[in-house]
Amino acid sequence: MKRGKLRVLLGAAPGVGKTYEMLEEGRRLQDAGVDVVIAVVETHGRAATAALTVGLPLIPRRRIEHRGVALDEMDLEAVLARAPRVALVDELAHTNVGGSRNDKRWQDVEELRDAGIDVITTVNVQHIESLGDVVEQITGIAQRETVPDAVVRSADPIELVDLAPPSLRDRLAAGLVYPAERIDAALSNYFRLGNLTALRELALLWLADEVDSALKDYRAEHGIRGTWQARERVVVALTGGPEGETLLRRGARIVDRSAGGELLAVHVSGQDGLRTADPAALADQRALVESLGGTYHQVVGDDIPAALVEFARSVNASQLVVGVSRRGRLAAALTGPGIGATVIRESGDIDVHVVTHAAAGGRFALPRIAGGALSVRRRVLGFVVALTGGPLLTWLLVALRSPESITSDVLAYQLLVVVVALVGGLWPAVFAAVMSGVTLDFFFVAPLFTVTISDPLHAWALVLYVVIALLVSVIVDQAAKGTRAARRATAEAELLAAVAGSVLRGDGSIPALVSRAREAFGMSGARLVATDGAVLAADGEPVRDDRHLRVPVSDRAVLELHGGELGGSERRLLDVVVAQLAASLEQVDLQQSARTATVLAETDRVRSALLSAASHDLRRPLAAAVAALGGLRAAGPALSEADRAELLDTAGESLDALTTLVTDLLDVSRIEAGALAVALRPVDAADVVLAAVDELALGPGDVELALDEDLPPIVADPVLLQRVVVNVLANAHRHAPAGSAVRIATSALGGRAQIRVIDHGPGIPVERHADVFAPFQRLGDADNTTGLGLGLALSKGFTEGMQGTLTPEQTPGGGLTMVVELPVAAPPARRGERIDA
Repeated sequence: MKRGKLRVLLGAAPGVGKTYEMLEEGRRLQDAGVDVVIAVVETHGRAATAALTVGLPLIPRRRIEHRGVALDEMDLEAVLARAPRVALVDELAHTNVGGSRNDKRWQDVEELRDAGIDVITTVNVQHIESLGDVVEQITGIAQRETVPDAVVRSADPIELVDLAPPSLRDRLAAGLVYPAERIDAALSNYFRLGNLTALRELALLWLADEVDSALKDYRAEHGIRGTWQARERVVVALTGGPEGETLLRRGARIVDRSAGGELLAVHVSGQDGLRTADPAALADQRALVESLGGTYHQVVGDDIPAALVEFARSVNASQLVVGVSRRGRLAAALTGPGIGATVIRESGDIDVHVVTHAAAGGRFALPRIAGGALSVRRRVLGFVVALTGGPLLTWLLVALRSPESITSDVLAYQLLVVVVALVGGLWPAVFAAVMSGVTLDFFFVAPLFTVTISDPLHAWALVLYVVIALLVSVIVDQAAKGTRAARRATAEAELLAAVAGSVLRGDGSIPALVSRAREAFGMSGARLVATDGAVLAADGEPVRDDRHLRVPVSDRAVLELHGGELGGSERRLLDVVVAQLAASLEQVDLQQSARTATVLAETDRVRSALLSAASHDLRRPLAAAVAALGGLRAAGPALSEADRAELLDTAGESLDALTTLVTDLLDVSRIEAGALAVALRPVDAADVVLAAVDELALGPGDVELALDEDLPPIVADPVLLQRVVVNVLANAHRHAPAGSAVRIATSALGGRAQIRVIDHGPGIPVERHADVFAPFQRLGDADNTTGLGLGLALSKGFTEGMQGTLTPEQTPGGGLTMVVELPVAAPPARRGERIDA
């Protein structure tokens, strides 16, 4: 029997329309004459979804008793007996009730497929098993119901049912996803805009990987070797050398610039296993590439460029990153083009990035002039050319010797002397001239095979050889010296430009200057040490105390360099670096002074605000109380009882207001000093909310309550929590439109409880949400009867003191929602139940 096909409708979150799409597809198939049944569908009370089930055959669910509760599940036996062509099975990740035939619904689906029944099903990305930890990190909720990746990947096809996060939140706010009592909690928790965006990206990337696997299979089946750049794949070639980290980070930056890109690192090892590589460096680079989100690969091949290009083509790579060669010029001249050049030639349609690095030669290292214009390597190479070229040239000329060839023989040896002079300078040229003169006399001047100078002209010819060699070598030496000086001048200019740029950039300039100094002077280690012994910056190897150069930097620090001695010109450049370091230290001091001044200015601004607010808000109730008491004292017995009671009430209300203002000021001081006393215990949130409503004397038309009856106790200080709710509720009531009630809702999710105070007033722009918690801030509220502007600042301090948070959110449809979030109290242990710490 042919196994049934599986079609999966994948969604990023509940409510995107997977069930709706499944039922619409079922109706389309039914209209086409296909036998379709609904095996199980979850409408969740959505009228539009339920309407689509009308007219589709429905297999009644099976009722199962579990722990005294009757629950409905898909009747697998009935579906198998009915044997439709296509079965619609909703919620693939569902866990069946205990006592069912299978533990999971996806196992039921596998049985249906084994019976030859095609299945159309739905699943959210958070239920895919391999993504569970990522989803928990995004949403903070662990998924208990999961589906193995292999089950989902076996589908043909997998279709993404997509809906933009703002549109999904609009659907949720309109009540098209969850009932009204769950909307507020859902919007502020799982259905936050950031959560939905991340889940949507996760679903797209997972599906892209699935499509990529299908593309690989297709290319393999059809023998396609060309690169199809459907997505950016960057392959970084690692040699096991110190440049690997630089190459990996460059590759990661390339990947970051392309959405959905992939980073792969590859190391080519020889078939004999003898190719040199640092195992420790490779291990570190493997850990680095994995931390950057890439994968590490190792292939075997003696032809490194061919192996790299072959691997890049096998993974359909679009870009290949290689490091510039670590070989010197002599090695490059003797062994031919390096790996990078060969890879570029053979890469075809794969872009190749050749990245420079420190191991290829310090970019800012200053060339050494002392010790001769030509390097030791050049001089050795000159002797090698003389020792190998002389015998070869002699063998060739002896083979072609004739009585008339003496002139060409002399010119050939002269050419050899010039070549040696160009390569190795003075002493190799002198050596080549003497050897060529002796060889000419021995092999080509009569009497042959003797070193006899019978003719003075022959001695003069030998002298001319030496003179010509000296002249050519001097010219070469001068040119090399000029080149070395030019290179050094360029390096000095680059160093000075780098030093100046580091100082101009400000932050981080001191470590950059220390690093530049170490690189420029070829030191193994450098550090800047303060006079108190603190290390301000360090680069390279640790500086040993027994042997290093110490240079004072102003009166605050000392620059220590380890690894060699410095010449006069290098000392001059070092003085420039030291001067810039001193300027950078002074700049750091100025920045610190500026930050201190900013803090003082802010403190002064707050103090001014406090004095301004206190001068008015404290004077008003105090003046009213003084006036009322003065009236009582002046009028005395002449006042009626009603007037006397009114004056006493005025004085009492003013003194109560004054007490409240002073209490708020003291509370702010305690919060800022970290001396707030908090007594945490399990509290019923409903009791606190009702007490706050009673304190404000608000009626049914002012407040709408949506309290969760199943909300567990929360951990809070009941007195402080009531003050928080009173402050927030008073603000919401003051800004709510006339005739509009403030809604208070409670809910719990993931071990946290929320008290949401929702108004539909003018609201506050998102960019000013943080300003509402600033002390003495009323956000333009000119009503001086509202107090000092400390209510929300106190509320935030109280909430954080209770290990909670107070955050503002935009109310869907306009307005502001203040969310008080606190931890839920742990349930008490039942008798006989062990409590784990």
